[in-house]
Amino acid sequence: MKKFFGTLGRYLRASDTSLILASLLCSAVSCIMLWSIAENTLLDRCDLSTVRTQFIASAIGLVIVIILSLLDYNKLVKLWWLYAPVALGLVGLTFTSLGYRRGGADDQAWIAIGNFYLQPSELLKLAFILTFSLHLSKVEETMNQLNQMLLLCFHAAVPILLVAKQGDYGTAIVFVIIFLAEILSTKIAVRYIIAALIAIPVTCLLAWNFLLSDMHRQRILVILHPGTDPENLEYQQDLGISALANGQIFGTGLTSEDGYVSVPEMHNDFIYAYVGQAWGLIGSLAILGLLTYICLKVLTDSLYTKNHQGKLICIGTFGMIFSHCFMNIGMVLKVMPVIGIPLPFLSAGGTAVVCMYTAIGMVNSTRCHNIRKHRMFYEAEPDR
Repeated sequence: MKKFFGTLGRYLRASDTSLILASLLCSAVSCIMLWSIAENTLLDRCDLSTVRTQFIASAIGLVIVIILSLLDYNKLVKLWWLYAPVALGLVGLTFTSLGYRRGGADDQAWIAIGNFYLQPSELLKLAFILTFSLHLSKVEETMNQLNQMLLLCFHAAVPILLVAKQGDYGTAIVFVIIFLAEILSTKIAVRYIIAALIAIPVTCLLAWNFLLSDMHRQRILVILHPGTDPENLEYQQDLGISALANGQIFGTGLTSEDGYVSVPEMHNDFIYAYVGQAWGLIGSLAILGLLTYICLKVLTDSLYTKNHQGKLICIGTFGMIFSHCFMNIGMVLKVMPVIGIPLPFLSAGGTAVVCMYTAIGMVNSTRCHNIRKHRMFYEAEPDR
């Protein structure tokens, strides 16, 4: 028993407990919000089973955090040959008869097996963070050679194009941001940055003309020109703004008798609108602060890693969580188009929740296995 508590104590000292607790607090808020939505019968698709799924996914996620913290991330990364093909293969299955398109979604990004639905692109994000961190750390000294840079870009292009082919452009953007976050944290030559700045407008122009559908282009145009939407694509975002305004300063409460503004996908992509409605400006700012804290803690943990590979894992995870928060909240506030990106830890969705906790576990592994005296499998060496 003494040995167990000793190991537990070393684990807690080595772990980023505040990061884990902040993630759990977000999950607790999520379950409360989903219960309130179900209790007020605001959405047919959100009931007590949704709350139960969210709770179970969060519990599984916590177990994964603990397990990954026990594993040395350097050994985990070396297993890329195992999990990377699995993640790519699962995404490939979305193009088969197993592929599933959710009601109201414009992308076929799920696999349906009976009553179980899996979004493989969430797993692919994690695989990409690990494999790209390994690739980049191995070629760090020679990355500015043209052949190495082309290989790095090809590595990133595979998941980006595969997910874009699904029609899930929001997730494709997340992959781009993870790629940029990791590669810009290295000693990349200025000539490549200049080339990228020149390529960005060209790429956007090509995507606008040949990749995006009319509906996607219209979603962008209504952000630039509000009130000019003939197909009423602004409807969901207008309701989101109305829900936020309905909450005023302190919110309407979790069980209001005054009525709520119901927003499509309020339990999922637009859950931030419900937080603002139920808990008001105070609550929405508190959640924004909590998510900001999680992002900053992940970024700060990159400073405590023992090698560049661990640093890149943290920075890639930061890029993933930050891009989700930025695009989701921007979508609710109507400063970004509706793009179908969940809010980390808060939006309903078992796969997304488990994968976010897995990312936190990866970060915590870099913290638990940084230098010998802080590694949880070793007793701290006495000062000499």
